[in-house]
Amino acid sequence: MTTEMPHGNSRSPAVEVIDLHRSHGGFEAVRGVSFTVERGELFALLGTNGAGKTSTLEVLEGYRPPSSGTVRVLGLDPFAQGTAVRRRTGVMLQEGGFFKELTVRETVDSWRTFLTRPRGTAEVLAQAGLTEKAGTRVGRLSGGERRRLDLALAVLNGPELLFLDEPTTGMDPEARRNTWQLVRELQHGGTTVVLTTHYLEEAQQLADRVAIMDHGRLAATGSVGEVLSGHGTRISFPLPAGLPATALPELPGAHVAVEGQLVAYTVPRTAPALAALHAWAAAREVELDGIEVRAASLEDVFLELSHRKAVAR
Repeated sequence: MTTEMPHGNSRSPAVEVIDLHRSHGGFEAVRGVSFTVERGELFALLGTNGAGKTSTLEVLEGYRPPSSGTVRVLGLDPFAQGTAVRRRTGVMLQEGGFFKELTVRETVDSWRTFLTRPRGTAEVLAQAGLTEKAGTRVGRLSGGERRRLDLALAVLNGPELLFLDEPTTGMDPEARRNTWQLVRELQHGGTTVVLTTHYLEEAQQLADRVAIMDHGRLAATGSVGEVLSGHGTRISFPLPAGLPATALPELPGAHVAVEGQLVAYTVPRTAPALAALHAWAAAREVELDGIEVRAASLEDVFLELSHRKAVAR
């Protein structure tokens, strides 16, 4: 049974999710997820493949109803009141469906006919960095340029809430950073943003808060600092020549991963771990060349989740 909630107002959260469950084909993809997205913030929903984030997004965007639980988007039920929600939201899907023979300008003009109060074509093309491509046929755009066109269409109605699903896939580093700047500008203008991305640096750069899904549940949620808190420091170095990975020392409370010839320890305390590693190297008369010490990142949290999955199997 779906719980009823009163409609929100301008001070209510942009997104409110309470005990969301979503099943399809007998498989429970989302298993009791609860979170809120405050108005004006950028919220990153992250997860490994199969974690349940796509199913969660489909419910938020109004494409699927919840199996149970409650979802409100701008105070409305996104499935039952989908038309009203779509007037106030923008969605950038992983892949847009375009007519390849239309130009960029013609594509935007055609989308404008479906909206009540669309922004001007020239305005959104300039914002998305596509002015010089206005006369280019969509079929001749690069992958990154198509993503920018996806973004231009998503903001065409001046949305209060914008869903960005892998927005910078296929972009080169410069285009990616330009898109980050555009997203920041939209947020500073009052747009609430819900982002999913496999580029964890992207989430770390942009998000006010993040939620990490794992096996249909929330494994962590909060600001980036809060999510990383307690995940320690990462110490990495190339495996010394002539030594097998099995010769690496065990450190109290640490997790070690070896990828190729790169060794990476995640440790709760930095100084004792460094001392133990240098003592181990000295005893074997090897050098720890290229040693690097840095705070934990979202990537490290993901690796830890993946490690937990492997152990659970």
